[in-house]
Amino acid sequence: MDGTLDGDVVRVGGDARQRFYDSRGYGRPTEGNRIELAPVEAAHLLARGDLDAVDGMDFREFLTRTGAVMEFVVYKDLRDRGFYLSPVREDWAGVADHADAGVDFVVFPRGKGPWDDDVEYRVRIAGERESIAADSLGDVVLAVVDEDGELTYFETDRPRIEGDIAEGTSAGHRTRSGDDEYEPPSGLEADLLSDRVLLWESPDEVYERGFYGQRLHGRNADSGPLQLSLVEGAFLSERGYVDADHEAVVEVAREVEGDRFDRRLRAYAALRDAGAVPKSGFKFGADFRVYTDFSTVSDLSHSADLVRVVSPDHTFLPRDLSLDVRLAGGVRKRMVFALTGAKSGIDWLSVARLTP
Repeated sequence: MDGTLDGDVVRVGGDARQRFYDSRGYGRPTEGNRIELAPVEAAHLLARGDLDAVDGMDFREFLTRTGAVMEFVVYKDLRDRGFYLSPVREDWAGVADHADAGVDFVVFPRGKGPWDDDVEYRVRIAGERESIAADSLGDVVLAVVDEDGELTYFETDRPRIEGDIAEGTSAGHRTRSGDDEYEPPSGLEADLLSDRVLLWESPDEVYERGFYGQRLHGRNADSGPLQLSLVEGAFLSERGYVDADHEAVVEVAREVEGDRFDRRLRAYAALRDAGAVPKSGFKFGADFRVYTDFSTVSDLSHSADLVRVVSPDHTFLPRDLSLDVRLAGGVRKRMVFALTGAKSGIDWLSVARLTP
């Protein structure tokens, strides 16, 4: 059976509808028993031997003509995994709505096809050297084809960050310990020293129940001064809990981090407002490690997320994205990116490895 290349589709007649669309979900029906195929679908059928030629071209000639190499790698892999999938085209019913989202394929649940309404994955294809805008991800699977032709799938989502915090007028500053609420006292005596804020005589509850700072005398100390990070110091001084010059804290922080500090402070405040406890993520190469289940500092559960703060116009290189996700997965955490400017809201983006 042969096909004919007509613009950017391949048309196939005979009993093509029964053989390819009705039984295996290829293409879209046209008049009679004819169908039209996207080039990558025609390439797959040529590779399988189900099509003999397209305008006299065999698989090699056709793939060279269309240049759909990366698309073919992903399409074949997903077909081999037992999925029916459809290339996204603006003129194809059922998938046209995904065209504006930068989606290349719509993948249907196993056992279903383009005649069903269910969608398992929306797939976007990228090469390992391609720059990917962070704000273009979310509710899409990123299929990265590396230089060896190997495939890595990343599931991206727009999560909600939530923790065990109490509702109230001081949302984000009242932390629940068991069934009790805790709010730090105001005006805690503090000094700005080097790149941290020292609380000299803070109540134990600031550390034990508020989850702020670390003991200056070490993790085994059960009393003594607290050292706060600059982001903690700025957060608490702005709200009057810490008697330190907020502007001075921010000025030092900006000298150390530049405008990145303002983005980190915004993300920190948002995490606290959501009821989560953010702590330094330095040891994991991130901005924060985030706890969402806790009662006292000694009973903090395993941190759930690693958060990296980036600008709204941030672009990823797949290699860097893979490093972040691999590290987070290796320590059983979710990799989350906070897309925010110094004075803008926050879009949360989570990325994880996926085996379809």
